[in-house]
Amino acid sequence: MINVIVSYTVNPEFVPTNKANIQKFLEDFKNLDQSIFEYKVYVKEDGVTFVHYSNYINEEIQHEVLNIPSFKEFQKLRDESGLNGSRKVEFLQSII
Repeated sequence: MINVIVSYTVNPEFVPTNKANIQKFLEDFKNLDQSIFEYKVYVKEDGVTFVHYSNYINEEIQHEVLNIPSFKEFQKLRDESGLNGSRKVEFLQSII
């Protein structure tokens, strides 16, 4: 199992656009087999820091999910919005 947390902070004016872009790829993810991956998105109390939590049964599924066109477009637009180095990727190891 692959478990990942990605966090980043966007400019306040980009928040509505980022939320809309997230909704687009989450809708597309619904067309995939939900039993082989999980993807959740949260916004921290500051209203501008987003946290994406995902887990995949293997690298093949991770690659498939992360290459959905709407997800690639979300990433592109997010990165172009000016993250000021705030993007952080963490891989989690299960203890069970």
